[in-house]
Amino acid sequence: MTASSTSAPRTGGQLIVDQLLTHGAELAFCVPGESYLPVLDALYTVRDRIRLITCRHENGAANMAEAYGKMTGKPGICLVTRGPGATNASIGVHTAFQDSTPMILLIGQVGTDFMEREAFQEIDYRRMFGPMSKWVAQIDRTDRIPEFIARAYQVATSGRMGPVVLALPEDVLSGTAAVPDARPWQRIESAPAPESLQKLSQLLGEAQRPFLLVGGSGWNPAACDQVRRFAEVQQIAVGCEFRSQDLFDNAHPNYAGDVGIGINPKLAERVKASDLLIVLGARLGEITTSGYGLIAGPVPTQRLVHIYPEAEELGRFYHADLMINATMPAMMTALAALPKVTSDAAKSYAVGANADYQSWQTRKEIPGTVQMWEVIQHLERTLPADAIITNGAGNYTTWVHRFHRYRGFRTQLAPTSGAMGYGVPAGVAAKALYPQRTVISFAGDGCFLMTGQELATAVQYQLNLAIVVVNNNMYGTIRMHQEREFPARVHGTSLVNPDFAAYAKAFGAHGEVVETTEQFAPALERALAAGKPALIEIRIDPEAITPNATLQAIRSAAQAKPPM
Repeated sequence: MTASSTSAPRTGGQLIVDQLLTHGAELAFCVPGESYLPVLDALYTVRDRIRLITCRHENGAANMAEAYGKMTGKPGICLVTRGPGATNASIGVHTAFQDSTPMILLIGQVGTDFMEREAFQEIDYRRMFGPMSKWVAQIDRTDRIPEFIARAYQVATSGRMGPVVLALPEDVLSGTAAVPDARPWQRIESAPAPESLQKLSQLLGEAQRPFLLVGGSGWNPAACDQVRRFAEVQQIAVGCEFRSQDLFDNAHPNYAGDVGIGINPKLAERVKASDLLIVLGARLGEITTSGYGLIAGPVPTQRLVHIYPEAEELGRFYHADLMINATMPAMMTALAALPKVTSDAAKSYAVGANADYQSWQTRKEIPGTVQMWEVIQHLERTLPADAIITNGAGNYTTWVHRFHRYRGFRTQLAPTSGAMGYGVPAGVAAKALYPQRTVISFAGDGCFLMTGQELATAVQYQLNLAIVVVNNNMYGTIRMHQEREFPARVHGTSLVNPDFAAYAKAFGAHGEVVETTEQFAPALERALAAGKPALIEIRIDPEAITPNATLQAIRSAAQAKPPM
C-alpha cells in the first residue's frame, strides 16, 4: 500500500518519507543535520511507522544501515548531512559496495541556487561516491522525488546488490509538488536456462571430486535450506566464502570450512584438487581466491561453474566452463529439484573434507592466562543457535571465524571489505531489528575505539547487546605484518587503552574485565542478564597474535631469512 493515494501538494521532505513508507521502510539510521530538516520533520509525523535511530557518528549510522541490508536483503536507510557527514558515512558505503549489500544513503545538499560555487560543505557526490556505489544522483526537482526513490530501491536490490547515494538539495526538500507516489519496489529474480541446468548436471555427473562454494548476497532462508538439500542429495562437499559462513550450517556433515583469509591448508588443497568447482553467488575476488592463487586464472585448472546474479561479473577474470546469470533463490529452486547424478567418489571427497574441518577445529593453546579457544567453546555451549555474532576486522576475528560454528542464515555480520569498526554498529542494528535474539559483538581494542561511542546509542535505545573487546594494546594485524616484513622494528602499531569496562559504565552500560579463562563464563552470564548493554574486556597476552603463531615466532622466522 502506498503512503498517499492522492496527489495533494507535499513538501520534498514529506515526499521522501512517504516514498520510504511506500517501499516498506521500517527502520532508519541517522546523524541529524540542518541540510535535511524537512525530512526529519516528516519522519516525526510517522515516528510510529518508521523507527529512527540517532547515532553518534555517521560511520556508525552507515554501518548500521549496511548491517540492516545484510540481515534483511532490503535496503538499509541512512540519512546524513552534507560535507563532513557524507565523508564520514563513506566507509559504510564502501563496505556495502564490496559486500554487495543493498543500502540507500540520503545526503542533505546545498540549495541548487548555491551550487558550483564551493558553498558551505558543498561536494559533488557523483564524483565522490561514483567508484563505490551502484548509482549516485542528485534530485533537482521536487516532483521527481518518487521516481528517484523508486529507482534507488530497484538499483540497490537488483543484480549484484549494492549501495545507492542520493543528494537532496535544501530547496528541493522545502519545495512542494502535487505528484502521486510510485509503486512499491519489486524484487527481480533471474532463473537459469534449462540448457544451463542440463550442462551443470552433466558436469556434476562426470566429477569425482566436486566442491560447492557458496557466498555473496541475495540469499534468503529458503535458498539456504535448498543448498543444504542439494548438498545432501548430491553428496557434495560445501565451503563458504569469507564471512559468508552462515549460509550453510557449520555443523552439517558436508561442511568443509570457510574459503578466504586464514583458510585451512588442507581445504585449500581440496579446492585446488577438485575436478569441478561450482561457485554459487561468490564473486571470486582476491580474498576468496587467496590472491587469485587458489583458483588458477584466467583459465582454471579444474572445471568451473560460476553462478552469479550480475552478468557483468561473469567472465570478469575467470573463464568458467559454464557461466549462469541467476539470483540465488531462483537458482537454488532449480538445483534442489535435480536428481542425484554424483558418484560414490563425491561422497568420499565430502567425508574427507569434513574430517579435515573437524581437525582444524581442535584446541589451540596460546600464551597468557586467557585461552581464546576456551572462550569460543563456551559460547558454542551456551548461546542459542540463532544468536547473531558480529565483528569488525583484525586478528582477533580469527578466533570467531575459525572456531565458532554458525548454524543459521544471518547469524554472522562481518565486513568482507575488511573495515575496522564494523562490529559494534552492526550489533546495534541487529539488536534493533531482532530485539529477542542474543547479539554478541566482537571487537579488537583498536577496532572498538573507532565506533565504540555507538555504545551510547545502544544505551539510549535500550538495545542490550553484549560487546567483547579483545585487548592486546596494539593494532595486531598490522603488527603481525610489520614483524614479518621488518622484524623488531616496531613503530606506529602500539596502543595505550582506557579501562574499557569503566568506559562502558560511563555510558550507563554493564562493564567487566576478564584476565583469566575461568573468569569469562560468569562474566558472560552477568552481561547477558544485566538488562542493559554490556561490555566484557578480555585482556590477552600480546604474544598471542594468531592461533598458530606468536609474535616472537613470526619475528624469529623473519630474522632467519637470508638477506635479499
